[in-house]
Amino acid sequence: MSQNLILLAEDEEHIGEAVCLNLEAEGYRVLWAKDGDEALEFWREDRPELLILDVMMPGKSGYEVCQRIRATGDRTPILFLTVKARAEDRIRGLELGADDYLAKPFHLKELLLRVEGMLRRRAWYADQTGAGAILEFGANRVDFGRFEAVGVDGKATRLTQKECLLLKLLAERSGDVVSRDEILDRVWGRDSFPTPRTIDNFIARLRRRFEVDPARPRFIHTLRGVGYQFTPVPPGPAE
Repeated sequence: MSQNLILLAEDEEHIGEAVCLNLEAEGYRVLWAKDGDEALEFWREDRPELLILDVMMPGKSGYEVCQRIRATGDRTPILFLTVKARAEDRIRGLELGADDYLAKPFHLKELLLRVEGMLRRRAWYADQTGAGAILEFGANRVDFGRFEAVGVDGKATRLTQKECLLLKLLAERSGDVVSRDEILDRVWGRDSFPTPRTIDNFIARLRRRFEVDPARPRFIHTLRGVGYQFTPVPPGPAE
C-alpha cells in the first residue's frame, strides 16, 4: 500500500470528505486544508509528495498557492480542481506551474487515476535524473534535476514537471520521431484524457523558450500526423 502524503486544499465539505476517504482507501496519507493559507502552512510543515488544489478557495486561491510554492523552486506535482474549465484558465494554471487539471464535477475514479499516474511519473523522473542530468543544445542548457533552464534569451527560468518530462523523452529519443501516443503514455498517462491540442501547446511553450525563431524551429520539430522530433545539433540553417 502507498504511503505517499497528499495535501488536499478544498473548502467544500462534501467534496473534501469524499476525496479524503477515497485517497485513504487507496493507502495514501492525506492532509486536508480548508483554505489557501492553511494549505501553505501544511505544505511548509509536512512537505507532501503531491498537492491537490481547488482553484477557488477562501483566502489565497489555488493559483496563489501554486505560485508561492513554485517561487521557492519546489517542483512537487500539483493537480488543480476547478469549475473553470475554459482553455485560458487551464493555460494560466499551467503557466503558474501546475502539472494537471481536473474540472468539476469529476469522477473519483478519474481523480485516483490522475494521482496514481502523477506519482508514478514523479518516481520515474526522480530515478532517471539527478544533479548531473544536463542537456545542452545550441545556446540552451537544461538541468533536469533542478527543473531549471537557460534559454535562447540567456535568462534562467523554471520548468514545470510536464515540460521536463516531455523534453527529456524527446531528448532520450534524439533524432527519432516520437509519436503522440507514446508521449501521452509517458508524460500524461492514458488516465489524464488530455485534449487533442495539449501536446501542441507544450511543444509551443518549449519552442518559445529554446528556439530563436519558434515559427521556424531548428531543434524541436513537428511531423504532422506522425509525431515530434528533437534534433540537438541541426544540420544547417532553419528551413
